[in-house]
Amino acid sequence: MKIVMFGASGMVGQGALREALLDPAVESVVTVGRSPSAATDPKLRHVVHADFGDLSPIAAELADADACFYCMGVTSAGLTEAEYTPVTHDYALEAARVVGGTYVYVSGEGADADSKTMWARVKGRTENELLALDRPVFVVRPGFIQPLHGITSRTRIYRYLYSWSSWLFPLLRRVAPKYATTTELLGRAMVALAKGAPADRVLRSDEINRVAG
Repeated sequence: MKIVMFGASGMVGQGALREALLDPAVESVVTVGRSPSAATDPKLRHVVHADFGDLSPIAAELADADACFYCMGVTSAGLTEAEYTPVTHDYALEAARVVGGTYVYVSGEGADADSKTMWARVKGRTENELLALDRPVFVVRPGFIQPLHGITSRTRIYRYLYSWSSWLFPLLRRVAPKYATTTELLGRAMVALAKGAPADRVLRSDEINRVAG
């Protein structure tokens, strides 16, 4: 199985990449980024590309994929909707246009196209457009994500939040399972979806954890 991945350097992407490389069913992983990645593995190949709004120049390198993981994301803090939309919506649709196979889009708890909250509205609209495509598409909506195996967020405030609240995770997992998962479980669930595991098309954290096994 060949997986193409966008956003492999982020917290969620690092988790998905780790689990994909560990799974014996995955023969190769192609990551797409604006700069070379420090990660190395015999299964792994990096494609450097600057314009995520037009993937046509690298389409041949992304061909024959069995799955596409879209893990790219930016914090909405301080951004207008026009600034937030390209990474969250436009690039995600372009990836779906160019890369075949099962498509897994990393959204977030609370995404809703009718929301008055900007980030939730943009993610919700993206979800709807992807789910309308005539192909296997899954949307994962994690809430609280506990980073494991040395994985950290690139966003300072998120790093602080995860560090401060990590002790709460076991309790949160018990009392609110729809809102808590880990980078390992999320990554394993994404790989399982690529392998054809039966699941809802929109997965909250409890379904993510179930699919991860």
